[in-house]
Amino acid sequence: VDMGAPLVKAVGARLTAGGETYRYTDVSVGNPHCVIFCRGIDDMDIETPGRKIEVHENFPDRTNVEFVEIIDRNHIKMRVWERGSGETLACGTGACASVTAAVENGFCDGDVTVQLRGGPLQIRYDGNLLMTGPAAFVFDGEITEEDEIC
Repeated sequence: VDMGAPLVKAVGARLTAGGETYRYTDVSVGNPHCVIFCRGIDDMDIETPGRKIEVHENFPDRTNVEFVEIIDRNHIKMRVWERGSGETLACGTGACASVTAAVENGFCDGDVTVQLRGGPLQIRYDGNLLMTGPAAFVFDGEITEEDEIC
């Protein structure tokens, strides 16, 4: 999927939320993302900081929060706190924002595999974003007249 060109609003900025100070990169990929680089994200509690950062005054419309661990110049791990939803297993725009932030901070090159809890995505960033990954059928349902709420 051609995701277009991201808008990088801040690189390496600082914010304090819940008594903790974070260095973040602010990226818009059609929706807002606050990307934070850290270690040990597999065992990290992202709910506590995610809730606080989502509604931080720097983000008047709230924001998605990505916690990213750099594996090497072409691999990162990402967990996402999605605004209004909480932690989710994957987020395509979050993966794109994370790779943009990693490249803009000098941590990664332009072709990066993003490991999410829901599976990997391949992101190419060269000023424009190209996202490649699997799609899977996950649900089938049917609504009958008896099921209608309104």
